[in-house]
Amino acid sequence: METGRPIHPGSTGQENAVIVENLVKVYRSGREVVQALRGVDFRVARGELFGIIGPDGAGKTSLFRIMTTLLLPDGGRVRIEGLDVVGEYREIRRRVGYMPGRFSLYQDLSVQENLQFFATIFNTSVQENYEMIRDIYVQIEPFRHRRAGKLSGGMKQKLALCCALIHRPTVLFLDEPTTGVDAVSRKEFWEMLQRLREQGITILVSTPYMDEASRCDRVALMQDGRLLSVDTPRNITAGFGYPLAAVKADNMLALYEDIQPFAGKLDCYPCGEFHHVVLRQGVGLEELDRFLSARPHPGLESRLIEAGIEDCFMALMKNEITQAV
Repeated sequence: METGRPIHPGSTGQENAVIVENLVKVYRSGREVVQALRGVDFRVARGELFGIIGPDGAGKTSLFRIMTTLLLPDGGRVRIEGLDVVGEYREIRRRVGYMPGRFSLYQDLSVQENLQFFATIFNTSVQENYEMIRDIYVQIEPFRHRRAGKLSGGMKQKLALCCALIHRPTVLFLDEPTTGVDAVSRKEFWEMLQRLREQGITILVSTPYMDEASRCDRVALMQDGRLLSVDTPRNITAGFGYPLAAVKADNMLALYEDIQPFAGKLDCYPCGEFHHVVLRQGVGLEELDRFLSARPHPGLESRLIEAGIEDCFMALMKNEITQAV
């Protein structure tokens, strides 16, 4: 998504709300050592909606817990609004909002009681900052006396966001906020984030859903504690560089197995109801069709498509593995 405004920190002179430099985090348990973050570097401009995209285990939660001062790094540096996350954590906590991946509000308190509690922690009130949360809160206000533990997934999500915003943070951290909620709630949530971004709030959101990347100004693709790419969604997909075909048939397993010996194939992987086939430069769809037509595949369909974020992620990940070997 292009926004028509400068979103590349460093090249435009725009101030950065978040600076992460060579960040390292290691977990040790007995003889086992897990490197959760391996030299992570990126910057987020003020007012930017920045996405951290990656599968479970990529290191997203460790990154977010360090940025929100809940976890100490083992190397590197993080500054939020110019403040160091280690030495100036108290001031950072007053300026940021954080919505963890798991619902962490008080299940036995009502919607209204949870909101009042979090407002009190930050020495403010719901009334004082109501305009900040009004558009979100009106959707759960009819349930204000219901216990938080009895809310639906989408309603819990909205309540958690209200609690994270009640003290008017300048930077909002959301760790996998749409995991486990229905498609409608996911769509509504991203619409809420766009409205918050329009108010000038810097938003960092992590997600395992590749399709949500297009809703961000820029995204960082993350795998195994490393950032594979940081750019706008459009630039990432534009740099794919290979012809891409989508194919399907009645028997998808047999189709997948028959594609493997095709000499014009660089890669093949399931993607939704199709298999995506990355073709070598100069290889066309006609050659793939001709190869597959020699084998019986009832219901065979094929077409060339534009690469999506998931295709780019797969290509970058395969490149990382190849370089490591």
